[in-house]
Amino acid sequence: MSTIEYSLDVKVPIRVAYNQWTQFETFPEFMEGVESVKQHTDTRATWLAEIAGVKREFETEITEQHPDERVAWHTLDKPNHAGVVTFHRLDDTTTRVTLQMEYDPEGFVETAGDWLQIVRMRVQGDLRRFKDYIETRGSETGAWRGSVPPQHAGDAVPRPDAPLPGAGTPSPRPGYPPPTRPGL
Repeated sequence: MSTIEYSLDVKVPIRVAYNQWTQFETFPEFMEGVESVKQHTDTRATWLAEIAGVKREFETEITEQHPDERVAWHTLDKPNHAGVVTFHRLDDTTTRVTLQMEYDPEGFVETAGDWLQIVRMRVQGDLRRFKDYIETRGSETGAWRGSVPPQHAGDAVPRPDAPLPGAGTPSPRPGYPPPTRPGL
């Protein structure tokens, strides 16, 4: 198992940095090799990514998420990886974003890439691109402020794209900001 840890300071308030990080479907805009992320529920997403020259589809599960603090995840099968991103307020306009990740390289190509620090460099590049992305925008493209597991009764709020009770299957997000629903 290999471990990566990387931090950088982002010149946006903690709420803006955290809110943007909850918009998983925007990750291809700043993560190298990530072709798509499809959010299915508050805690599950399917990723399509190129890893060491090999296209892979995998499912992730959010195991812990608390507004303006942290998002932790793990894959449900291969490739095996897990991690946590934490957000630390440095002042009103600056946030330290720290990523800690563990992963199991598979096969010769991934093991060689791990040995050559290619995954570590990619993760660092992804975080630098996240910094550029959010600093250039100055505001988030959306937000989900619920907790996983829910800490309070009010935290169990459905994602903006989740169906209303009895409404059937939600349509894909057409863009941001997400539509407002009565009562939310």
